[in-house]
Parts: sequence; structure tokens; C-alpha cells
Amino acid sequence: MKNLLSLLPYLKRHRRTLFVGVGAIFLSVVFSMLAPILIRKAIDGLQAHAAPSSIFRYAALVLLVSAVSGVFLFLQRRTIIVASRRIEYDLRNDFIAHIETLSLRYFQNTPTGDIMAHSTNDIAAIRMFVGPAIMYSVETLFTFVIILTALLSIHPMLTLYALLPLPLISFAVNRLGTVIHRRFEDIQNQYSALTTRAQESISGIRVVKSYLREDYEIGRFQTLSEEYLARNMRMARVQAFFMPLLSMLIGLSVIIVVWYGGLQVMDRKLTLGGLTQFMMYISMMIWPMIAVGWVVGLVQRASASMKRLNRILELEPEIADSPVTDGAITRLSGEIVFDHVTFRYNEGSDAILDDVSLTIPAGSTLAIIGYTGSGKSSLVQLIPRLYDVTGGALRIDGHDVRAIPLAVLRRSIACVTQETFLFSDSIRANIAYSVDAATEDDIVRAANTAQIAKDIADFPAHYDTVLGERGITLSGGQKQRVSLARAMLRRPAILILDDALSAVDTHTEEEILKNLKDVMRERTSIIISHRISTVKHADAIIVLHEGRIAEQGTHDQLVALGGIYADLHAKQLLAEELAEME
Repeated sequence: MKNLLSLLPYLKRHRRTLFVGVGAIFLSVVFSMLAPILIRKAIDGLQAHAAPSSIFRYAALVLLVSAVSGVFLFLQRRTIIVASRRIEYDLRNDFIAHIETLSLRYFQNTPTGDIMAHSTNDIAAIRMFVGPAIMYSVETLFTFVIILTALLSIHPMLTLYALLPLPLISFAVNRLGTVIHRRFEDIQNQYSALTTRAQESISGIRVVKSYLREDYEIGRFQTLSEEYLARNMRMARVQAFFMPLLSMLIGLSVIIVVWYGGLQVMDRKLTLGGLTQFMMYISMMIWPMIAVGWVVGLVQRASASMKRLNRILELEPEIADSPVTDGAITRLSGEIVFDHVTFRYNEGSDAILDDVSLTIPAGSTLAIIGYTGSGKSSLVQLIPRLYDVTGGALRIDGHDVRAIPLAVLRRSIACVTQETFLFSDSIRANIAYSVDAATEDDIVRAANTAQIAKDIADFPAHYDTVLGERGITLSGGQKQRVSLARAMLRRPAILILDDALSAVDTHTEEEILKNLKDVMRERTSIIISHRISTVKHADAIIVLHEGRIAEQGTHDQLVALGGIYADLHAKQLLAEELAEME
């Protein structure tokens, strides 16, 4: 239950609606309590040979109070259920907003399907608590208190006998509620695994089909589904036992009332109308008592779900503004200094970057080249603080990168990677995604710079062409160029191209680089590539090898040095000659 205390701010936010709902519940219960009183008077009146008109009057009054009770029943649902939907809306928005603040490391270590399960199943379980569970709990409390008071006024001893099964009900609710909580938590964990498997199978459908692994994926999903079914069945067996047990214990109360109450009527210590009223009140308690079992299940489910959500909501982002952040910094010009920088992805792991010292003047172009795994991408990921350095210092414009407000830092940087991501939206929306607002001329200019405008002109709806998931309807080169256009539109102080032209042909690459010359002259540019043709015109080139700067200089200097760069250059020249011969 302590997990559910996290919901108090949401309940307070909608307290007025909830209070109105509680008031409606109280009035609904009160008016429903009046009907048995009227029926008792009618029955006692029949025994006393009352006039038919008085019986008709009692019947009309029963209809009236039932109708009024029904109106308040509608109002309680209209308020509390609506409030629960609004709380669900707030909680889901807050969850997504918090998820967006978490660092890249969290998403690398958490399956997408797991996050989806939290945002759907878990939040839905919590809504059932703040809606139906609260509503029926309050209704049960009011019903029990009011009916108990009425029963005591009718016959105290009969009331005592009727309540004898209550301790057994309390014991059953407590014991079985713990089992429900544990089993529902198991169900939610399995649901996360199931959604993760489904998401990966669908996202990786090209690989699945390429390797003819459809049956394999179906089998894996079926295995997880069978386990999910088994866990739900274990929960269903507990609930199937719970409800009949409560009904049986409540039935004991009815039997006791019929037996002992009948004796009291025969001894003329209780009227027939009074016994009827008593029986009606006991019957009115049956649903609330059964609802206790259902509510316990909802509470335990919500508690398990809130526990899972709290694990995420209590996470603090690794990368965030801190007391050292200088709010006076509002723009950057782009001078970057790596001062003996060391970086590890995890504490205790091998260093990805080791004692890297490098100065990139504002407005200059730096190229980075090296073998796979040398740390090129890790180096540039430190600049927008996707990760923080673990040793040394990284400064931009003389400021430690941690002192620059995160929004200012990332607003000043545009990064295009080899693994591009496009949204299932129009090409126009994908290009304009990097800015809050863009004119048509800005979008077209960016597309021309990225050499994608001609391709867009051939599409049926041009810039309004809607792309498939992750831009699947475009080729790899087209996706990279759309991503490049998105970066160009931002006009950043620092432009990072992380193997961003790997999927385009050499001719297109030359055209893009030619268009980028004017753009790159105005900003600090960092180009990572395996192609010498991409990097040879840079102001400076560094060669990373095993996390260290192995070579540094211009193209001509590095070729003359005869090291790693010269070796890569020679191999690529040979490959080009062989391609021309073919």
C-alpha cells in the first residue's frame, strides 16, 4: 500500500471532483436505506389491515427514493470515474515527460517493450484503483456504517449473530490479498517480456525474413505467451476461490438471520416487517462485501504497478543541469577543448578514450578517422553530453561542458549519425523537426544543401510524402540526406557528421561536401568517416587508435608520415583503381 502514497499529489489535484463524488455516494446510500424502512411499514400495515391507499403510498415512496438514489449513483460514477481518467491522463503525461529526461544509458539498458508495458498496462491498473477501487471502497464503508447503525436499532442481538462471520472475511481478504499482489507483479513482469519480444520481432522484420526465422520468432513469442497465460491462470484460480469464499461467508450471515430472526418473530420480539427490513439490509451488504474482494484485487494490482512505475519515476537523470550550471551562458561560438579526457561507459570497464587532448578552434573543420572500435563516436558523444567524461575536462568556449545549461548546449549542436532515425510523418515534418518553426524556403534550402531535393521532387506528394516507420520507404542514402537536411535547418554552432555520408555514393558525397563548404565555414564542424575522400579537405585530421590520438595533422602531412592514415589512403586508392578497371 505504501507504493500508492505516490498518488496523493494526483488525488489532491482533482480533490474537488472526488469530494463531490464522495458526497454523491453518501446520498445514494442514504436514500437506498430508506426503501427497507418503507417496506417494513407496508408489511406491518398489511398485518394491521391498513387501507390500500396507504400501501399504495408506501409503494410510490419506494419508487421515489429508489429514483433519487439512482440519480446520485449516476453522479458518483460521473465524478469519480471521470477523475480517474484525468489522473490516468496526468500520470501518463508525467511518466513520458520523466522518461524523456533520462539519460541515454537508461534506454540502452532497458527494452522498449518494458517501457511500453509501464505506459499502458501499469498505468491502466493504477486508474482502476483511483476510479472503481476508491469508489467501491467508499461505498462499502458508508453502506456498512449506515446499515450497521440501522441493524442495531432494529435488534442488537440479531445484529451480533449476523456479524459473526466477519472475522473470517477479514482473514480471507488479508491472506489472499498478499497472494494476489505477488502474482499480479509476476504477470506484469511477464507482460513486459512479451511486449519486448513482439516489438523486437516487428522492428527487426527484415532480419527475420532474410534469415527465414519466422517460425523461430513465432515459437519464442508463443513460449512467452504460454507463460503469460499460465501466470494469469494462477491469478484467476486465486480470484475464482476468493469470490465464492466471500459469498459463502456472507451466506452464513443470511442463514443465521433467518434462523434466529424467525425465532424472534415467533416469540413476538420482532415484527415480520422488522425481520424483512433486517433481511433487506443484510442483502444490501452482500454486494459491498463481495466488492471488498474485487477491490482488494484492484488495490494489489495497482500497488504492484505503482511499485514498478516508481522504480522509473524515482530515477534521477545522469545528465542534467546542476549547481555548477551557469545560467548566464546563452549561446556558444564553438571552440572545443579536450583536456586529457578519459571515458569509460561503466565503472571498472576498459577505457574507451584514454588521455585525449585536442583543441578545435571555433569555425574550423576537424576530421576523425580510425579503425572500427577506436572510439570515434564515443568522442563526439561527449560534446552534447550524451555521456559525461570520466576523467580530465571537456570545455566549450572556455566553459566546462557541465557548466553550460543543457538546453543551450544541445540547441547549439546538430549531429547526424550513420544510423539515422526518421519519424512516421511527412518529409517536411522530418526535416523541420530540429526547430520550433521553419518556413518553406528554409526547408527547401536545407534539402538542396543535403542533395535530397531532387529525390523529393520525384515523390508523389513531394515534401508531404509520408514515410513509413523509421523512414523504411527511403533508401539508406536518402534517409541520411534527410537527416542531414534536418541538421542544416538548425544552423548550429557545432555540426557533427558521424559517418553521415556512408550510405551515399562518391559523386553524391562530393556534391554534398561542396554544398557544405559555405555552411561549415560559419561553424565548428567535426566529420567522422572511413573514406579519405570525405576528410582530406578538413583543416585538421586526427587518427584515433585504441582510444588515443595516434596521428594528427593535415591530409598531406599524414600521408607523408606513413602511418595508419597513409595505410588507409593507399588501400582506398587501390580499391578505386580496381573499381575503375572493372
